[in-house]
Amino acid sequence: MVSSAARTSANRLLHLAKTASTCPCHTCQSSGAHSHNDMLNAGRALASAGRHRTYATPIDQSAVGDYAFEVAASNIRFGEGATRELGMDFANMKATKVGVYTDSTVAKLLPMQMAIESLQDSGVAYEVFDKCRVEPNQESWQAAIDFSKQHGFSHFLAVGGGSAMDTCKVANLYSCYPDADFLDFVNAPIGRGIPIDKALKPLIAIPTTAGTGSETTGTAIFDYTPLLAKTGIASRSLKPMLGIVDPLNTDSCPRAVHISSGLDVLFHSLESYTAVPYTERTPRPSNPLNRPAYQGRNPISDVFSLWALKQTVEYLPRVAHNPDDREARSKMLLASTFAGIGFGNAGVHLCHSMSYPISGLNKKLAKYQHEGYLVDHPIVPHGISVALTGPAVFQFTAPSSPDRHREAAAIFKQFAPDDVQEDRITDDDVGAVLHDRIARFLDSLGLPRGLSRIGYKNGDIADLVKGTLPQRRTLDLAPGMKGSDGTAELTGMFERAMSF
Repeated sequence: MVSSAARTSANRLLHLAKTASTCPCHTCQSSGAHSHNDMLNAGRALASAGRHRTYATPIDQSAVGDYAFEVAASNIRFGEGATRELGMDFANMKATKVGVYTDSTVAKLLPMQMAIESLQDSGVAYEVFDKCRVEPNQESWQAAIDFSKQHGFSHFLAVGGGSAMDTCKVANLYSCYPDADFLDFVNAPIGRGIPIDKALKPLIAIPTTAGTGSETTGTAIFDYTPLLAKTGIASRSLKPMLGIVDPLNTDSCPRAVHISSGLDVLFHSLESYTAVPYTERTPRPSNPLNRPAYQGRNPISDVFSLWALKQTVEYLPRVAHNPDDREARSKMLLASTFAGIGFGNAGVHLCHSMSYPISGLNKKLAKYQHEGYLVDHPIVPHGISVALTGPAVFQFTAPSSPDRHREAAAIFKQFAPDDVQEDRITDDDVGAVLHDRIARFLDSLGLPRGLSRIGYKNGDIADLVKGTLPQRRTLDLAPGMKGSDGTAELTGMFERAMSF
């Protein structure tokens, strides 16, 4: 039964909807069909006591940005000699057998010596896998996975650079999913991208380079040789429970590795600081389980990324000049961890997306072997492959957020001062200024000045673009790429990256 008051209100709404063509408050044009229809439908609903219903137009959730961000990182222990505590950590967790993952070089060095002595002193059983490949591929990962399944480890320990830590993460993952296919958890579209829906076994990571930040993240990267491209697995479930960041562990790191790893820190921080905001990343997840680890820049990631950028610009040149500079090495190791927390929650974008085919196609096309890396195969170290596109990338992304790029330009100016005043740089010019300052920084570290210097030719650009396009996890965080698959933009950036 509709009351007389409700009937009167309904009639007024119906009359207003039928006669009003202007906004009664501001004598302006109506906001459109929605205001007219809303009044009409409201009146009908009142008049019919709710029997007349209308429904909201469904929203395409794939086009709606996120409304929340998450912050996840490993526990971190920092300090000289902290490696010697790991045996007690595993004993405290009642570990029955620890799988220790490293590479054949680090296996002979002080970090592994301290780790093994600590395990023995605490009476913790272990087995060592020392065949982690520098720049791993699916074959080297499979060998590590088989080793973990063979031994039934209760806990895991990674000692080494990003390659060893990433290999240990996947050995842990597939030991917990023994029946999974190799591509089940690999990022789509190369893999199936199935979410990891249970807790993995405890893993402690000990970095021996100041670069990847892998001790803080849920990311693992490898070469997928059938496509000659890099891809990986990304999930918060992969992150180590503890990262032990011990400056003593970089004592034996060669100068070339210091530089390459440091460049990874540089671009982790700069890419995450300039990634699209988390509110612009699409699609909005229908379940928190599906919110990606790489979720777009956010106020917390900004703090870590910006600090890491400043530290790297200040201290990486010192390490390159004198690898025995203990203060600079320690600062770079901490910057690596900070950058890991920053990009581990915000993500990276174009430099890393484009680096994957630069490394993956090297064996076939460029055949470049970087000086200072003692390996028996052509290699473009990860940090080098990321850095070579840096000047071109940030000239492209600068219009998306001129103030952030201007801030980055000011940081690089502290390394090599010039006469250009940041407050006088127009938004249109900031990209060119940042391009030149990044290029000077890279040149000072002795990097090849562009992709052509490591053997790539203009005729290879189409293959490099093709190898970049599947990297949607990172490409979708790139500013300036909306409404495009990126082919034209990537082609232009690879062309500019041939020489700087």
